Order: sequence, then structure tokens, then C-alpha cells
Amino acid sequence: MAGLYYEEFTVGETIEHPRRRTVSESDNQTFCDMTMNQQPLHLDADFAADTDFGARLVNGLYTMSLAVGMSIPETTDGTIVANLSYDSVQHPNPVFHGDTIYAETTVTSKRETSDGERGIVEMHVETYKVEDETEDTLVCEFDRTALSLKQATQ
Repeated sequence: MAGLYYEEFTVGETIEHPRRRTVSESDNQTFCDMTMNQQPLHLDADFAADTDFGARLVNGLYTMSLAVGMSIPETTDGTIVANLSYDSVQHPNPVFHGDTIYAETTVTSKRETSDGERGIVEMHVETYKVEDETEDTLVCEFDRTALSLKQATQ
């Protein structure tokens, strides 16, 4: 599926992303290794058992990166010039190995660039973990700003 061009974004619209991911221990380990983040709270079961969380946490940057990736097909796949910023990142609740997460994006604003050739789209992304028989839990939220292509005019 192609992403949206600037004109196709509607301020206030919430876009649900159908892809979900159950986060594995291997996902977390690989991400920590690739980013050289050796925080024992993510990697050391004995250390993490003695924390308030009682178990290893999935790296928050992995959770955020996964949410961005989940959002791409329905927002900016093939229609983006560049990501301009990620702001106001929050991790209100932890993600553990075995948690299944999904994301949704709300378009918060948009404006044309000064030359009128492209558009800047601001989005708020929320990431949730699936809970059994209860309301899903917010685990990460952030604002994403993208420089978007406009549709070619005939």
C-alpha cells in the first residue's frame, strides 16, 4: 500500500495500523546489540528481577522504532521526502518480552512549505500493548513531523 500524499492527510484523522508485533527476547537483544546499549535493565534477568519492574524491559527506543515502522505503510510509504523530527517522546508503561504491540497515528497539523511544492505533516503516534479482557495499555507516544510529497498536478 502506498502512503499518503500531502493533500490526502486530514487534520484530526486517526489512522489505525493493522500490523502488530509480539516482541521477543531476541528482538530486544538484537536491538540492544546493534545500538551498543548494554543497559542491564534490558539484558540481565538477575539485575532486572531486583528492580521495581521485576523483569527485563524492552528497550524503549526499539518500541518507538517499531511504532514508526508499523505506521509507514499507511502514512508515508513512498510519499515522504524526509522525517524532520520526533518530539515529546514518552514511555508511560513498560513493554516486556512477549507483549504484543500496535500503533495508531493522528494527524495533528499540516502546512505547505514556503515554496508550495511540498507539505509538512505533523502526526501524534500512540503505541499500545494488547491486554487480556481489559483496555489496552499505552506504552509509547510521540510526535512525528514529516516532509511530504504533493501529488503531481496534470
